[in-house]
Amino acid sequence: MLEHKYGGHNSNNSNIVNGVMLNAYPDSIGHNLNDIVSMLEMPEFKDVFSLFYILPTFFNSDLDRGFSILDYDLNKDLVSREDLKALDKLNIGLKFDIVLNHLSVASPQFQDLLKQGEDSKFKDFFINWNEFWEGKGEMGEDGVIIPKEEFLSKLFMRKSGLPILKVPFPDGTEKPYWNTFYQHVDYGVITPDHLVSLKGLSRGQGSSICDKVNRAIEKGEDFSNLDFGDCNQFKSEILQIVNRNRSYLGQMDVNAKSPLVWDFYEETLEKVKGFGCKILRLDAFAYLHKEVGQSNFFNKPGTWEYLERIKQIAQKNDLMLLPEIHAEYGLHLHDEVAAEGYYIYDFFLPGLTIHTLENGTNKALLVWAKEIIGKGYKTVNMLGCHDGIPVLDLKGKKVNGVYNKGLLLDEEIEAIMNKIMGRGGRVKNLYDPSGKKISYYQVNATFFSALGEDEKKLLLARAIQMFMPGIPQVWYLDIFAGKNDYEAADKGGSGGHKEINRTTLSLQDVEQGLKRDIVIDQLAIIRLRNSSQAFLGKVEIKDAPDGKLDIVWKNQEESAQLKADLKTLTFTINYTQNGIAKCMAY
Repeated sequence: MLEHKYGGHNSNNSNIVNGVMLNAYPDSIGHNLNDIVSMLEMPEFKDVFSLFYILPTFFNSDLDRGFSILDYDLNKDLVSREDLKALDKLNIGLKFDIVLNHLSVASPQFQDLLKQGEDSKFKDFFINWNEFWEGKGEMGEDGVIIPKEEFLSKLFMRKSGLPILKVPFPDGTEKPYWNTFYQHVDYGVITPDHLVSLKGLSRGQGSSICDKVNRAIEKGEDFSNLDFGDCNQFKSEILQIVNRNRSYLGQMDVNAKSPLVWDFYEETLEKVKGFGCKILRLDAFAYLHKEVGQSNFFNKPGTWEYLERIKQIAQKNDLMLLPEIHAEYGLHLHDEVAAEGYYIYDFFLPGLTIHTLENGTNKALLVWAKEIIGKGYKTVNMLGCHDGIPVLDLKGKKVNGVYNKGLLLDEEIEAIMNKIMGRGGRVKNLYDPSGKKISYYQVNATFFSALGEDEKKLLLARAIQMFMPGIPQVWYLDIFAGKNDYEAADKGGSGGHKEINRTTLSLQDVEQGLKRDIVIDQLAIIRLRNSSQAFLGKVEIKDAPDGKLDIVWKNQEESAQLKADLKTLTFTINYTQNGIAKCMAY
């Protein structure tokens, strides 16, 4: 039997230590944050949540559903100061993101760079790819340096191809800037009128060129491979015209070696504190530190040095930091981050919970639970979220020639993936610099659909989450047993896999949902976790047969115990309230 006292938090607010956190976009319910406030004011939601992780469309953004930030001012289309006052009145603290690694190409800083060029105050705010790799590679035909293989092989790619976006400058040149994550480039169709500046080109030739270009746009083909026949002497000018007739968005990596970037972080942390922020998630922080000859992911000691600088700023603003990191369990980066005193995301729990329920075994789940307790990790856990269901995180990894085991075997992880994919999930992969897939990353599905849309599995999964050590974070759609949204995923195109789990609910959907047992029962279990003093005490993992779970929380005279049968999916929660014994049986 293992036990662990839940404490050591850097905040005096017990709501953070004990509270359950809602997770949603400002417009996930209804049309704006005010509609979510209306839901939280319903009697059925009384005492259910103490925290609210509002995703970054709370701020002004333009891509990747909020994670391409223009600035950290309120998005007035979705959020008002009155909404923030109402959440404060409900005693709900807020969690926000700061996207450390990048800003939008449409941010004031990058727009100033595009307008002023070399004279811009923000010339060094972002990373000019060619300047970064100067002398460390060969210039390609497209004007982009290809780093030497000894450097290129160390880069960790989140998309196919080099992590760049070429942008036009006032002098007519195009320059590549580091762009680790998303970009979206739209090419407008061209007409013969666009080609009138090409002397010696007939109207008929112009029409033929336009047909070829526009077909390539429609098919998403590479323009540089187009053959214009007897007009190939104009190819360079044609491609310039095509590129001028485009629009683009992108998440441009910032240069953390610039003092202006740190001034920006200072301003931002002070600003979000003013909005009511208690917890600040550091999105993509592990990609921030870049050094020639090192990986672009979690460089050491540079990443630690940057984290310490952010920590100093956070402490001045009384903010709790939550570094976000996805990595294989076998790398033990979660262990390193936790050892430095930071809260960590429990990205292992979603996959472990699915494995536990699908196989009726407690072994892998309890290995992880006992590690949390034994090492005193401070965690934020989840089942579903705005992103996918992590699977890469569960893997083992070879480090310095030694293979560190994962929380699940590779074949067990494959079984989870295949099960979710068979139930309609979509997959997200990782790539090498040549564009070749090297690994799966996550599976996108609602948690309910991932469980085969089995209400008994969903309810037991929620109970397991509420009894695991850590701050529980609950995706809004899971509360209402949301199903995979294939129409939204298909409509989203190549980057639309995440939309499968982001269905917007109306307030009428909420009212209808509150008539369903799966919704009311989840809210009851969440309310217990959010309000019972037992969860401010110690957690014990009691010995139980492989197909059972027995987890107890105790705090002085208050207690809560989950006893579950993983084969039949039945469970009871015995708890005390002001010394009076009570029971929930499902």
